[in-house]
Amino acid sequence: MSDSDPTRHASRTARGAAELKLGEAAIALLRARLAEIAGRTVTAIIVEVPGYTNALAGPMGAKIESAVQLALGGFLRLAGSGAAGTPLAPTLEGAYALGRGEARSGRSMDALLAAYRVGARVSWRELSRTAVEAGLPAETLAKFAELVFAYIDELSAASVSGHTDELATTGRVRQRYLQALSRSLLLGEAPEHLIGKAQQADWEPPRTLTAVILPSAQLRAILGALDPRTLHPEDDLAELGDLTAAPGEDDATELGVLMLPDADGSARTTLLRSLRGRQAIVGPAQPWTTVRTSYLRALQAHRLRLTADADAAVDTDSHLATLVVTSDPTALEDLRRHVLAPLADLRPTTAERLTETLREWLLHLGRRDDVAAALHIHPQTVRYRMTQLRQLFGPRLDDPQTVLDLTIALAVPTTSETAGPA
Repeated sequence: MSDSDPTRHASRTARGAAELKLGEAAIALLRARLAEIAGRTVTAIIVEVPGYTNALAGPMGAKIESAVQLALGGFLRLAGSGAAGTPLAPTLEGAYALGRGEARSGRSMDALLAAYRVGARVSWRELSRTAVEAGLPAETLAKFAELVFAYIDELSAASVSGHTDELATTGRVRQRYLQALSRSLLLGEAPEHLIGKAQQADWEPPRTLTAVILPSAQLRAILGALDPRTLHPEDDLAELGDLTAAPGEDDATELGVLMLPDADGSARTTLLRSLRGRQAIVGPAQPWTTVRTSYLRALQAHRLRLTADADAAVDTDSHLATLVVTSDPTALEDLRRHVLAPLADLRPTTAERLTETLREWLLHLGRRDDVAAALHIHPQTVRYRMTQLRQLFGPRLDDPQTVLDLTIALAVPTTSETAGPA
Protein backbone atom coordinates (compact mmCIF):
# COMPACT_ATOMS: atom_id res chain seq x y z
CA MET A 1 0.00 0.00 0.00
CA SER A 2 1.03 3.61 -0.37
CA ASP A 3 2.69 5.98 2.11
CA SER A 4 -0.84 7.13 3.02
CA ASP A 5 -1.70 3.58 4.14
CA PRO A 6 -4.98 3.96 6.14
CA THR A 7 -4.12 0.98 8.35
CA ARG A 8 -1.62 3.25 10.09
CA HIS A 9 -4.34 5.75 11.03
CA ALA A 10 -6.97 3.58 12.68
CA SER A 11 -6.61 4.99 16.19
CA ARG A 12 -10.01 6.73 16.15
CA THR A 13 -11.87 3.53 15.31
CA ALA A 14 -9.72 1.48 17.68
CA ARG A 15 -10.37 3.88 20.56
CA GLY A 16 -14.10 3.82 19.82
CA ALA A 17 -14.13 0.03 19.89
CA ALA A 18 -12.25 -0.01 23.22
CA GLU A 19 -14.79 2.33 24.79
CA LEU A 20 -17.85 0.54 23.40
CA LYS A 21 -19.65 -2.01 25.59
CA LEU A 22 -22.27 -3.72 23.45
CA GLY A 23 -22.65 -6.92 25.40
CA GLU A 24 -22.84 -10.48 24.15
CA ALA A 25 -26.61 -10.43 23.53
CA ALA A 26 -26.43 -7.39 21.23
CA ILE A 27 -23.46 -8.79 19.32
CA ALA A 28 -25.21 -12.13 18.86
CA LEU A 29 -28.32 -10.38 17.52
CA LEU A 30 -26.27 -8.20 15.18
CA ARG A 31 -24.42 -11.24 13.83
CA ALA A 32 -27.70 -13.03 13.25
CA ARG A 33 -28.96 -10.09 11.19
CA LEU A 34 -25.68 -9.57 9.30
CA ALA A 35 -26.75 -11.25 6.04
CA GLU A 36 -30.07 -9.40 6.00
CA ILE A 37 -28.39 -6.01 6.69
CA ALA A 38 -25.78 -6.68 4.01
CA GLY A 39 -28.49 -7.56 1.47
CA ARG A 40 -30.42 -4.36 2.12
CA THR A 41 -27.24 -2.32 1.91
CA VAL A 42 -26.29 -3.88 -1.42
CA THR A 43 -29.77 -3.26 -2.83
CA ALA A 44 -29.67 0.39 -1.78
CA ILE A 45 -26.24 0.91 -3.34
CA ILE A 46 -27.29 -0.62 -6.65
CA VAL A 47 -30.52 1.39 -6.75
CA GLU A 48 -29.10 4.75 -5.63
CA VAL A 49 -25.60 4.86 -7.16
CA PRO A 50 -25.74 5.35 -10.97
CA GLY A 51 -22.42 3.60 -11.52
CA TYR A 52 -23.82 0.38 -10.08
CA THR A 53 -27.37 0.50 -11.48
CA ASN A 54 -28.64 -2.87 -12.76
CA ALA A 55 -25.46 -4.55 -11.56
CA LEU A 56 -27.09 -6.97 -9.11
CA ALA A 57 -27.59 -9.73 -11.65
CA GLY A 58 -24.01 -9.60 -12.96
CA PRO A 59 -20.53 -10.07 -11.49
CA MET A 60 -20.66 -6.52 -10.14
CA GLY A 61 -23.52 -7.50 -7.82
CA ALA A 62 -21.49 -10.35 -6.35
CA LYS A 63 -18.50 -8.04 -5.99
CA ILE A 64 -20.50 -5.41 -4.12
CA GLU A 65 -22.16 -7.97 -1.88
CA SER A 66 -18.83 -9.56 -1.03
CA ALA A 67 -17.34 -6.16 -0.17
CA VAL A 68 -20.30 -5.25 2.06
CA GLN A 69 -20.22 -8.63 3.84
CA LEU A 70 -16.49 -8.21 4.46
CA ALA A 71 -16.92 -4.67 5.76
CA LEU A 72 -19.83 -5.47 8.07
CA GLY A 73 -18.16 -8.65 9.32
CA GLY A 74 -15.01 -6.70 10.13
CA PHE A 75 -17.07 -4.07 11.92
CA LEU A 76 -18.82 -6.61 14.11
CA ARG A 77 -15.49 -8.23 15.03
CA LEU A 78 -14.20 -4.81 15.99
CA ALA A 79 -17.33 -3.78 17.89
CA GLY A 80 -17.65 -7.11 19.64
CA SER A 81 -14.07 -7.26 20.86
CA GLY A 82 -14.17 -4.11 22.98
CA ALA A 83 -10.40 -4.02 22.66
CA ALA A 84 -8.06 -1.47 21.08
CA GLY A 85 -5.80 -4.21 19.86
CA THR A 86 -8.27 -5.77 17.43
CA PRO A 87 -6.55 -5.77 14.03
CA LEU A 88 -8.18 -3.63 11.34
CA ALA A 89 -5.66 -4.48 8.65
CA PRO A 90 -7.53 -7.36 6.92
CA THR A 91 -10.71 -5.32 6.42
CA LEU A 92 -8.84 -2.18 5.38
CA GLU A 93 -6.75 -4.21 2.95
CA GLY A 94 -9.99 -5.49 1.44
CA ALA A 95 -11.19 -1.90 0.99
CA TYR A 96 -7.81 -0.99 -0.49
CA ALA A 97 -8.09 -3.87 -3.00
CA LEU A 98 -11.64 -2.74 -3.85
CA GLY A 99 -10.29 0.73 -4.75
CA ARG A 100 -7.60 -0.79 -6.96
CA GLY A 101 -10.17 -2.95 -8.68
CA GLU A 102 -12.34 0.07 -9.45
CA ALA A 103 -9.35 1.83 -11.02
CA ARG A 104 -8.54 -1.23 -13.13
CA SER A 105 -12.15 -1.26 -14.30
CA GLY A 106 -11.71 2.30 -15.55
CA ARG A 107 -14.11 3.87 -13.01
CA SER A 108 -13.38 6.96 -10.97
CA MET A 109 -13.75 7.03 -7.18
CA ASP A 110 -17.00 9.00 -7.43
CA ALA A 111 -19.22 5.92 -7.66
CA LEU A 112 -17.39 4.06 -4.90
CA LEU A 113 -17.48 7.02 -2.49
CA ALA A 114 -21.18 7.42 -3.22
CA ALA A 115 -21.59 3.73 -2.44
CA TYR A 116 -19.84 4.23 0.90
CA ARG A 117 -22.18 7.12 1.75
CA VAL A 118 -25.27 5.08 0.89
CA GLY A 119 -23.84 2.04 2.66
CA ALA A 120 -23.11 4.03 5.81
CA ARG A 121 -26.66 5.41 5.93
CA VAL A 122 -28.41 2.11 5.30
CA SER A 123 -26.07 0.09 7.51
CA TRP A 124 -26.51 2.49 10.41
CA ARG A 125 -30.29 2.46 10.02
CA GLU A 126 -30.37 -1.33 10.16
CA LEU A 127 -27.67 -1.69 12.81
CA SER A 128 -29.22 0.94 15.09
CA ARG A 129 -32.64 -0.67 14.76
CA THR A 130 -31.11 -3.96 15.86
CA ALA A 131 -29.15 -2.25 18.66
CA VAL A 132 -32.31 -0.60 20.02
CA GLU A 133 -34.08 -3.94 19.85
CA ALA A 134 -31.21 -5.39 21.89
CA GLY A 135 -31.87 -2.77 24.57
CA LEU A 136 -28.68 -0.70 24.30
CA PRO A 137 -28.79 2.53 26.36
CA ALA A 138 -28.67 5.93 24.60
CA GLU A 139 -25.06 6.63 25.60
CA THR A 140 -23.89 3.30 24.17
CA LEU A 141 -25.98 3.88 21.05
CA ALA A 142 -24.27 7.25 20.48
CA LYS A 143 -20.82 5.66 20.78
CA PHE A 144 -22.00 2.89 18.47
CA ALA A 145 -22.99 5.48 15.84
CA GLU A 146 -19.63 7.22 16.16
CA LEU A 147 -17.85 3.89 15.65
CA VAL A 148 -19.96 3.05 12.56
CA PHE A 149 -19.15 6.32 10.78
CA ALA A 150 -15.49 6.36 11.82
CA TYR A 151 -15.18 2.84 10.46
CA ILE A 152 -16.82 3.78 7.15
CA ASP A 153 -14.51 6.81 6.87
CA GLU A 154 -11.46 4.60 7.23
CA LEU A 155 -12.76 2.07 4.73
CA SER A 156 -13.37 4.82 2.16
CA ALA A 157 -9.91 6.28 2.84
CA ALA A 158 -8.37 2.85 2.23
CA SER A 159 -10.26 2.53 -1.06
CA VAL A 160 -9.16 6.00 -2.17
CA SER A 161 -5.58 5.01 -1.39
CA GLY A 162 -5.93 1.81 -3.43
CA HIS A 163 -7.52 3.66 -6.34
CA THR A 164 -4.76 6.29 -6.33
CA ASP A 165 -1.99 3.70 -6.10
CA GLU A 166 -3.46 1.64 -8.96
CA LEU A 167 -3.67 4.68 -11.22
CA ALA A 168 -0.12 5.68 -10.35
CA THR A 169 1.18 2.16 -10.95
CA THR A 170 -0.74 1.84 -14.21
CA GLY A 171 0.56 5.25 -15.29
CA ARG A 172 4.15 4.26 -14.58
CA VAL A 173 3.79 0.98 -16.44
CA ARG A 174 2.20 2.69 -19.43
CA GLN A 175 4.93 5.33 -19.40
CA ARG A 176 7.54 2.58 -19.61
CA TYR A 177 5.70 1.09 -22.58
CA LEU A 178 5.51 4.50 -24.26
CA GLN A 179 9.24 4.99 -23.73
CA ALA A 180 9.93 1.60 -25.29
CA LEU A 181 7.70 2.47 -28.24
CA SER A 182 9.48 5.82 -28.69
CA ARG A 183 12.90 4.20 -28.77
CA SER A 184 11.71 1.56 -31.24
CA LEU A 185 10.27 4.23 -33.53
CA LEU A 186 13.49 6.25 -33.56
CA LEU A 187 15.54 3.11 -34.12
CA GLY A 188 13.36 2.23 -37.12
CA GLU A 189 12.15 -1.20 -36.02
CA ALA A 190 9.90 -3.28 -38.29
CA PRO A 191 6.24 -2.13 -38.55
CA GLU A 192 4.87 -5.35 -37.02
CA HIS A 193 6.99 -4.80 -33.91
CA LEU A 194 5.90 -1.17 -33.69
CA ILE A 195 2.23 -2.09 -33.98
CA GLY A 196 2.60 -4.60 -31.14
CA LYS A 197 4.35 -2.07 -28.91
CA ALA A 198 1.71 0.58 -29.67
CA GLN A 199 -1.00 -1.86 -28.57
CA GLN A 200 0.95 -2.75 -25.44
CA ALA A 201 1.24 0.96 -24.55
CA ASP A 202 -2.46 1.56 -25.31
CA TRP A 203 -1.33 4.23 -27.80
CA GLU A 204 -3.58 4.93 -30.77
CA PRO A 205 -1.37 5.36 -33.85
CA PRO A 206 -1.94 8.53 -35.89
CA ARG A 207 -1.62 8.76 -39.67
CA THR A 208 1.73 10.54 -39.45
CA LEU A 209 4.40 11.52 -36.95
CA THR A 210 6.68 14.54 -37.19
CA ALA A 211 10.00 14.64 -35.34
CA VAL A 212 10.99 17.91 -33.68
CA ILE A 213 14.41 18.52 -32.15
CA LEU A 214 14.81 21.35 -29.64
CA PRO A 215 16.68 22.18 -26.41
CA SER A 216 15.63 19.84 -23.60
CA ALA A 217 15.06 22.79 -21.28
CA GLN A 218 12.19 23.94 -23.49
CA LEU A 219 10.39 20.63 -23.79
CA ARG A 220 8.17 20.78 -20.72
CA ALA A 221 7.09 24.34 -21.48
CA ILE A 222 5.29 23.15 -24.63
CA LEU A 223 4.30 19.54 -23.88
CA GLY A 224 1.04 20.57 -22.22
CA ALA A 225 -0.13 22.36 -25.36
CA LEU A 226 0.54 19.43 -27.70
CA ASP A 227 -1.58 16.46 -28.74
CA PRO A 228 -1.71 13.97 -25.81
CA ARG A 229 -0.42 11.27 -28.17
CA THR A 230 2.87 13.15 -28.59
CA LEU A 231 5.81 10.87 -27.79
CA HIS A 232 8.74 12.19 -25.81
CA PRO A 233 11.68 9.80 -25.30
CA GLU A 234 13.33 10.54 -21.97
CA ASP A 235 16.09 7.93 -21.98
CA ASP A 236 19.66 8.21 -23.20
CA LEU A 237 19.44 8.79 -26.95
CA ALA A 238 23.11 8.17 -27.74
CA GLU A 239 22.28 5.04 -29.71
CA LEU A 240 19.74 6.97 -31.77
CA GLY A 241 22.12 9.67 -32.97
CA ASP A 242 24.30 12.46 -31.60
CA LEU A 243 22.07 15.01 -29.90
CA THR A 244 24.89 17.28 -28.78
CA ALA A 245 25.74 20.69 -30.19
CA ALA A 246 26.50 21.04 -33.88
CA PRO A 247 30.18 21.33 -34.86
CA GLY A 248 31.54 24.75 -34.05
CA GLU A 249 28.98 25.66 -31.38
CA ASP A 250 30.45 27.05 -28.17
CA ASP A 251 28.04 25.30 -25.82
CA ALA A 252 26.90 21.71 -26.07
CA THR A 253 23.20 22.36 -25.47
CA GLU A 254 21.37 19.23 -24.41
CA LEU A 255 18.67 18.51 -26.95
CA GLY A 256 15.57 16.37 -26.92
CA VAL A 257 13.13 15.04 -29.48
CA LEU A 258 9.36 15.04 -29.76
CA MET A 259 7.22 13.01 -32.15
CA LEU A 260 4.00 14.85 -32.91
CA PRO A 261 0.95 13.10 -34.39
CA ASP A 262 -0.75 14.36 -37.56
CA ALA A 263 1.23 17.63 -37.75
CA ASP A 264 0.97 17.79 -41.53
CA GLY A 265 -0.94 20.06 -43.90
CA SER A 266 -2.37 23.14 -42.21
CA ALA A 267 -1.44 21.67 -38.81
CA ARG A 268 2.23 22.05 -39.75
CA THR A 269 1.79 25.81 -40.14
CA THR A 270 0.23 25.94 -36.68
CA LEU A 271 3.05 23.85 -35.25
CA LEU A 272 5.76 26.05 -36.76
CA ARG A 273 4.02 29.13 -35.39
CA SER A 274 3.82 27.61 -31.89
CA LEU A 275 7.56 26.83 -31.96
CA ARG A 276 8.72 30.37 -32.68
CA GLY A 277 11.55 31.33 -30.36
CA ARG A 278 12.14 27.70 -29.34
CA GLN A 279 15.27 26.97 -31.44
CA ALA A 280 13.35 24.03 -32.85
CA ILE A 281 14.03 22.00 -35.97
CA VAL A 282 10.99 20.35 -37.53
CA GLY A 283 11.38 17.21 -39.62
CA PRO A 284 8.90 16.12 -42.31
CA ALA A 285 5.60 14.43 -41.55
CA GLN A 286 6.00 10.71 -42.20
CA PRO A 287 3.77 7.62 -41.85
CA TRP A 288 3.99 6.87 -38.13
CA THR A 289 5.99 3.65 -38.54
CA THR A 290 8.70 5.52 -40.51
CA VAL A 291 9.13 8.53 -38.23
CA ARG A 292 12.85 7.66 -38.01
CA THR A 293 13.16 9.31 -41.44
CA SER A 294 11.76 12.54 -39.99
CA TYR A 295 14.08 12.31 -36.99
CA LEU A 296 17.20 11.75 -39.11
CA ARG A 297 16.35 14.66 -41.38
CA ALA A 298 15.86 17.00 -38.42
CA LEU A 299 19.12 15.73 -36.96
CA GLN A 300 20.90 16.38 -40.26
CA ALA A 301 19.53 19.94 -40.30
CA HIS A 302 20.81 20.42 -36.76
CA ARG A 303 24.28 19.22 -37.71
CA LEU A 304 24.32 21.53 -40.74
CA ARG A 305 23.29 24.42 -38.47
CA LEU A 306 20.47 25.39 -40.78
CA THR A 307 18.71 28.54 -39.68
CA ALA A 308 15.40 30.30 -40.28
CA ASP A 309 14.38 33.93 -40.41
CA ALA A 310 14.23 35.80 -37.09
CA ASP A 311 13.27 33.39 -34.28
CA ALA A 312 11.21 31.03 -36.43
CA ALA A 313 11.58 27.26 -36.15
CA VAL A 314 13.69 25.58 -38.83
CA ASP A 315 11.35 23.87 -41.29
CA THR A 316 13.32 21.11 -43.01
CA ASP A 317 10.76 21.15 -45.83
CA SER A 318 12.19 24.58 -46.76
CA HIS A 319 15.76 23.25 -46.98
CA LEU A 320 15.29 20.10 -49.03
CA ALA A 321 17.85 21.02 -51.71
CA THR A 322 20.51 21.73 -49.10
CA LEU A 323 19.71 18.51 -47.28
CA VAL A 324 19.88 16.52 -50.51
CA VAL A 325 23.23 17.87 -51.69
CA THR A 326 24.77 17.49 -48.22
CA SER A 327 23.54 13.95 -47.59
CA ASP A 328 26.95 12.62 -48.73
CA PRO A 329 29.52 15.30 -47.81
CA THR A 330 32.43 13.32 -49.25
CA ALA A 331 30.71 12.90 -52.64
CA LEU A 332 29.84 16.60 -52.67
CA GLU A 333 33.43 17.57 -51.97
CA ASP A 334 34.66 15.25 -54.76
CA LEU A 335 32.16 16.79 -57.17
CA ARG A 336 33.29 20.33 -56.27
CA ARG A 337 36.93 19.41 -56.76
CA HIS A 338 36.17 17.79 -60.11
CA VAL A 339 34.02 20.50 -61.69
CA LEU A 340 36.11 23.39 -60.32
CA ALA A 341 39.38 21.90 -61.53
CA PRO A 342 39.91 24.79 -64.03
CA LEU A 343 40.28 27.14 -61.02
CA ALA A 344 42.78 24.96 -59.15
CA ASP A 345 45.91 26.84 -60.29
CA LEU A 346 44.61 30.32 -59.39
CA ARG A 347 45.40 32.21 -56.23
CA PRO A 348 42.90 31.26 -53.49
CA THR A 349 41.34 34.74 -53.32
CA THR A 350 40.88 34.87 -57.09
CA ALA A 351 39.42 31.35 -57.14
CA GLU A 352 36.95 32.30 -54.39
CA ARG A 353 35.79 35.44 -56.25
CA LEU A 354 35.27 33.53 -59.49
CA THR A 355 33.53 30.65 -57.72
CA GLU A 356 31.18 33.09 -56.02
CA THR A 357 30.44 34.81 -59.34
CA LEU A 358 29.87 31.48 -61.10
CA ARG A 359 27.33 30.42 -58.46
CA GLU A 360 25.32 33.62 -58.80
CA TRP A 361 25.52 33.44 -62.61
CA LEU A 362 24.04 29.92 -62.49
CA LEU A 363 21.34 30.90 -59.97
CA HIS A 364 20.31 34.02 -61.91
CA LEU A 365 20.42 32.28 -65.30
CA GLY A 366 23.13 34.60 -66.59
CA ARG A 367 21.28 37.87 -65.92
CA ARG A 368 24.23 40.20 -65.40
CA ASP A 369 22.41 42.96 -63.48
CA ASP A 370 20.88 40.44 -61.05
CA VAL A 371 24.28 38.84 -60.48
CA ALA A 372 25.82 42.27 -59.83
CA ALA A 373 23.08 43.14 -57.34
CA ALA A 374 23.52 39.84 -55.49
CA LEU A 375 27.30 40.34 -55.22
CA HIS A 376 27.13 44.11 -54.62
CA ILE A 377 29.48 44.78 -57.52
CA HIS A 378 29.25 46.69 -60.83
CA PRO A 379 27.76 44.84 -63.85
CA GLN A 380 31.02 45.46 -65.70
CA THR A 381 32.87 43.55 -62.97
CA VAL A 382 30.50 40.65 -63.55
CA ARG A 383 31.25 40.82 -67.27
CA TYR A 384 34.99 40.82 -66.62
CA ARG A 385 34.82 37.86 -64.27
CA MET A 386 32.61 35.84 -66.60
CA THR A 387 35.10 36.45 -69.41
CA GLN A 388 37.78 34.96 -67.16
CA LEU A 389 35.59 31.98 -66.39
CA ARG A 390 34.80 31.31 -70.04
CA GLN A 391 38.50 31.39 -70.82
CA LEU A 392 39.17 28.87 -68.03
CA PHE A 393 36.21 26.51 -68.70
CA GLY A 394 35.91 26.94 -72.45
CA PRO A 395 32.82 25.41 -74.09
CA ARG A 396 32.03 23.37 -70.97
CA LEU A 397 30.00 26.29 -69.57
CA ASP A 398 27.51 25.65 -72.36
CA ASP A 399 27.35 21.89 -71.71
CA PRO A 400 24.08 20.92 -69.86
CA GLN A 401 25.79 18.19 -67.81
CA THR A 402 28.56 20.55 -66.72
CA VAL A 403 26.00 23.21 -65.81
CA LEU A 404 24.08 20.61 -63.76
CA ASP A 405 27.23 19.43 -61.97
CA LEU A 406 28.30 23.01 -61.23
CA THR A 407 24.83 23.91 -59.91
CA ILE A 408 24.85 20.96 -57.51
CA ALA A 409 28.47 21.46 -56.49
CA LEU A 410 27.93 25.15 -55.73
CA ALA A 411 24.48 24.80 -54.16
CA VAL A 412 25.91 25.01 -50.63
CA PRO A 413 28.64 27.63 -50.06
CA THR A 414 31.75 26.61 -48.17
CA THR A 415 32.71 28.43 -44.98
CA SER A 416 35.22 30.64 -46.80
CA GLU A 417 32.64 31.56 -49.43
CA THR A 418 30.16 32.77 -46.81
CA ALA A 419 32.62 35.22 -45.28
CA GLY A 420 31.44 38.03 -47.58
CA PRO A 421 32.38 39.51 -50.97
CA ALA A 422 36.01 40.34 -51.66
